[in-house]
Formats: sequence, C-alpha cells, structure tokens
Amino acid sequence: MRYVVILFLIFSVGACVDRTVTETVPSALSIGTPKTVFASTSRAKEPDGSYGFRRGDSLRFLETTVSIPPTHTPGTLKFSYANANPKKEFVLAKVTELDGPNGLKERLHGQDDVTVFVHGYNSTQTETLFRAAQLSNDIGIPGSILVYSWPSRATGFGYAYDLDSMLFARDGLEQTVRSLKSMGVKRVVLVAHSMGGALSMEMMRQAELKEPGWAKRNLEGVVLISPDLDVDLFRSQMARIANPPDPFIVMVSQKDKILNISARLRGTAEGERLGNISSIDALEEFPINVIDTTAFNSDAQSSHFVAATSPALLAILGSVRRVSGTFGPDDRRSRGINTLVPEDQRNPDGATEIVLTETGQAEVTTP
Repeated sequence: MRYVVILFLIFSVGACVDRTVTETVPSALSIGTPKTVFASTSRAKEPDGSYGFRRGDSLRFLETTVSIPPTHTPGTLKFSYANANPKKEFVLAKVTELDGPNGLKERLHGQDDVTVFVHGYNSTQTETLFRAAQLSNDIGIPGSILVYSWPSRATGFGYAYDLDSMLFARDGLEQTVRSLKSMGVKRVVLVAHSMGGALSMEMMRQAELKEPGWAKRNLEGVVLISPDLDVDLFRSQMARIANPPDPFIVMVSQKDKILNISARLRGTAEGERLGNISSIDALEEFPINVIDTTAFNSDAQSSHFVAATSPALLAILGSVRRVSGTFGPDDRRSRGINTLVPEDQRNPDGATEIVLTETGQAEVTTP
C-alpha cells in the first residue's frame, strides 16, 4: 500500500496544471534557436487541432519547430503550458500537418539519417517534442529527429490506459519505420524511453514474426533508456529477434526510483525492471550492451531519465558522438560503442556491461 501512496505523491504534484494546453508562438524564433522536430502520431486529432490522449484511426505526420531558449543549459528542460517565456523556456513555434509519408519525404530532402524517439508513460505530445529537441541539441544527434507520439493519457493515474495504448501503438511505430525506409532513409536509429522501450520491443517482435531479420535490416541501432519492462518479457522478445540491430544498447540506473516502484507494484520483491537491473547475468546470451549510468544519478534532474537530465553524462555522450563522428559512413553501425569500449574488450557472443564512472571512464564486465 505504501508504494501506491508514494506513486500518488509523485504524480499528483502537477495535477493542478492543465497539460492539454498547447500554445504556438511563432515570434519565439526571433529569440530562441530553432530546432525542427518531425512527428508521426497515432493520437486522434482534436477539433481544436491538437493531439491528445484519444487513439486515432490513422497515422499522421507533422513538422514542428521548437524554439530553444538562449539561456538553455544541457540537461534542463524548462517550459510552460501557457504564457511561455521564449527567453527562458522551450516554446512550440510552428506545427504543420504533412500530406502523409509523401509530405514527410519532401521535408526530409533526401536525409540519410533519422533518429526516431519514442516517449514513455504520462507524456503529452508537446512535452515529447520539447524533450526530443533538448536531447538532439544537447548531444548533437546527427541528421533529423522524429518523434513517434503514441496516445498516452498524460496523467499520473493513467498507467493502465497507457499500457493499452502502448500495445495499440505497435502498428503505427512499425509503419513509421517502414515509411522512412521506403522513402530512402539509409539509417534509422530507434531511441526509446521508459514504457516506450516496451513499445519498441513489442513492435520489433511483431515485425520479426512476419519477416525474420526485419529489425537488423531496417534499424541501424536501438537505444532503450530506462526501459519499464519486465526482464523475463524482454528475454522472450529478444528470443524472437535472432539477429538484433547493432548496436543494441540498454541504459540503466540502479537508483531509478520510478522503476523500483513500478516493479514492486507488480509484486516483484527485488524491485527490478530492465531499466534498473543490478546484474546482466539474465541477459548473458544476447548480443547487447548494457550501459550503467548510476554514477550520474546525483546531478540528474530525473532518476528515471538520467541520460537526458545529467549534464555530466550528456557531456560524455556528446563527446562520444563527436569523436565517433570523425569516422567514415561505412563504420557507422557500432562506432559510438567502439569509442566508449574497444570491440576486443566486449563480449562478442553475448551481453557486455559498461559501467560509466563520473570521470568518464568505462568499466567493462561480461558474464
């Protein structure tokens, strides 16, 4: 019962805020730095033109422009639901609905690299656009970024609704990846947070059942950040993906408070989900890299999203991205991991645990 009370306290903080409000402020672009964030969404379009929690009957594609404030510092995400201040806050400056995949293809202008960001539980579409813009800006993600916005209820008490919506959204995410590949995008990287990790795994599993080898052929890499996913379920999903994308990265933190509560609410005495595991022994047969970011919990704004809210970790990830970017396009598949840990130090046949220290060093463990 006490975990229910804790969960109530955590998510009731913002209960008095109307998160459905979305203001578009074109004038913000004269103050902030513009960042284009594309979106595909399986949310229903509301009469006022917004995209809320209702589930849509078709996939829609959008082009948005987010204004990043001049005062922004890595790891922070400041915004308001109304009367935003573009000098200090992220602001949505423009939203354009595109003419399906063809409209998106025209906007991408032959872009070779697209990172698809899949949000987690309790997220509005605008919040997700802001987070994607922040991550892209702070790490320096190459190419274009596209948010897959699935119909989260966006309330602290909408967990059951979000679980159903996550399963509902599998087809839309698969369609998004297929559309990107069909329009000529060479490299699609899937980055998913929290419940978005469960959605991404379910999507890959269903695609593999239809077309074995699909994930490897269509995804340049997969990054699951703090995945809210049962370890046994993950093992079952991975068993269907005989040859997973490379790199396949799972970012974990043993001090993730939200995942600890999520596990205990499910009756797991150890309080573990995939995103806060303390050992990779249960994953030893899978060719994945588990990056432990626990050391950066102290300076992160969120223990459930250390990868996006720890300035120190973002600096390291950005440095890895810049260093790995000096290599040629033929080495794109695993160059980021190679920069952190040379290939000869990793397990060639199974899981490798990479524990990042506050000094930026990587300690490697294999089962």
